[in-house]
Amino acid sequence: MRANSIVRLCAALSLGVAIPALAQERPDPALAAAAEEAQQQLQQTFTNLTIEDFGESPVKGPIYQASAGGRIIYYAPESEHLLFAAVYDRNGLNVTALAQDAAARRKLATIDTGKAFVLGPANAPSVIEFTDPDCPYCRALDRFWAAKAAEGKPVRRLIFFVSGIHPEAAAKAEHILCSPDRQAAFKAIYGGAAPDVLRTCPEGAAKVRADAEVVGKIGISGTPTIIADGKLISGFQQAELETFLSERKASRDARP
Repeated sequence: MRANSIVRLCAALSLGVAIPALAQERPDPALAAAAEEAQQQLQQTFTNLTIEDFGESPVKGPIYQASAGGRIIYYAPESEHLLFAAVYDRNGLNVTALAQDAAARRKLATIDTGKAFVLGPANAPSVIEFTDPDCPYCRALDRFWAAKAAEGKPVRRLIFFVSGIHPEAAAKAEHILCSPDRQAAFKAIYGGAAPDVLRTCPEGAAKVRADAEVVGKIGISGTPTIIADGKLISGFQQAELETFLSERKASRDARP
């Protein structure tokens, strides 16, 4: 091996970059031309991008889409890469989010909302809500719903408890379900109350287990998760919820 080749090899190793075969002293002109064409196409298609570096990806061959755990993932079997990514088309549309919403809607048919714990007036717009009593964002969402109700924009919350994230979530959910005034117990727990003794009862324990089965079947992995008008909203996304409420109010106001 020539001395200058050894120097280049050591420099590449120290920088942690990909090393071409030493027999190829010069890059393949065809590959270089293809990369340049791809970079130009990327810049022309997504004009708002500022490209600082461009090169060959470690992902090889066709990429397949799968739904797992309530989210969309991508798999490249040739190079054995798993991608957790958001894919956008040339118009800026998040096609990954569309696929995730479509998968969620298919699973919605399996939810028996008649078995949900219900909060809110019967004539209000309904949302399905997956919540955890110890989730700070779930508590913030509860305060948000209360503020909207005070503004004359109540919702009917069809609640399923998620009990597999925080260690006391199942016990607190059971306490709510076993309380004489379940709505008051819900408000107290989500307001930060910590009772010395948590109520238990067979019916409440059974409901917590049933909710856990629904959560696993749907693939809910985070809280809060809301389904509004068939759209899956992950986390406390206030802007999206405001839009949902405004659209529903506009629809009601437009009725004769």
